[in-house]
Amino acid sequence: MAAISRVFGGFRTLMAKAATAEAVTVAGAAGKEGKGVFKVFTVSQPLASFAGETQLTRGTAVKKVWEYVKLHNLQNPANKREIHCDAKLKTIFDGKDKVGITEIMKLLSPHFPKSV
Repeated sequence: MAAISRVFGGFRTLMAKAATAEAVTVAGAAGKEGKGVFKVFTVSQPLASFAGETQLTRGTAVKKVWEYVKLHNLQNPANKREIHCDAKLKTIFDGKDKVGITEIMKLLSPHFPKSV
């Protein structure tokens, strides 16, 4: 009986350490909001009117573009890596008729202010 409690006692110690490490990880992730990719910017007027918000993160902007593309079925069925731009997308994509998926972030970049 003593051998069993010794084994499970060690197990409880390991689990307690794992729980505290997990709590530290969650607390650390919460402290990183507003930095890097999660930093909120005041965007340009064309992007703000497209997204319906004046402050966005870069990831949220790309997400809103994809939601719009999927909703209006603007993805080229023959080449899924290509988007056909309608009038609303042309306002944020420099008037281009077609945009590749790798170009999206490059074309959205001028709508975000440069950090000092």
